[in-house]
Amino acid sequence: MPSQTEKAFKPGSTCPPPPGPGKLRLYSMRFCPYAQRTRLFLAAKGIEYETVNISVLSEKPDWFFEKTPLGKVPVLEKDGKIVYESLVCNEYLDGIYPDKCITPSDPLEKARQSMVLALWDSKVIGFYYKLILTKDRDEWPAVAKQLVDGMQAIENALTQPFFSGDNAGALDYNLWPWFERFSMLKDRGVELQEKKFPKLTAWKEHMLELPEVKACYFPPEVQEQFGKSWMEGTPDYDIGLKK
Repeated sequence: MPSQTEKAFKPGSTCPPPPGPGKLRLYSMRFCPYAQRTRLFLAAKGIEYETVNISVLSEKPDWFFEKTPLGKVPVLEKDGKIVYESLVCNEYLDGIYPDKCITPSDPLEKARQSMVLALWDSKVIGFYYKLILTKDRDEWPAVAKQLVDGMQAIENALTQPFFSGDNAGALDYNLWPWFERFSMLKDRGVELQEKKFPKLTAWKEHMLELPEVKACYFPPEVQEQFGKSWMEGTPDYDIGLKK
């Protein structure tokens, strides 16, 4: 996966030249779970692309808003066309690279997966970020309970080895990034214990065996290092890269 540099482009930087004809570019951030959704799709489909990383949690380069008015990653660029938002990007990839399509073609299955994602957004993700960003320790137990209660709904939604069936698919890739980051919540009272979440624990082990997950994976200690810098208000986008 070629990249111009893995280091994040920051305010004051110059926008890199557009990708050449037929070339796909991903605007990303190494530790962004939403961008990881699209990296997982790209890896699973075996698509060649180049990466431009952006400092999206603090001040962003002015030129990035010319790519997306939201100022968020992921963003895809190819032949002068721009697509942004992770779920939109992923369906777009299946549209322009139809080999090994990951998005369900059956309307009912597609609806089911969308409903599980809606459950995730409603019952989990808000509490996940609230627990990470809340500095008042007295609030942690109540938020942690809400998050764990929400995770029970996701445990109940897992009825096969993967959320998408016998094999990993769109729903698995769209949920996975946050499971890779749950270690950041351990000191705040949230753990995915096998006794409480046996199906999710088994699913996580299956996911860790997949080549596409390994290709996009950061170990817990690296995620925690980035999380610490983020929670302190000075996100280090370039952890592990040569200075």
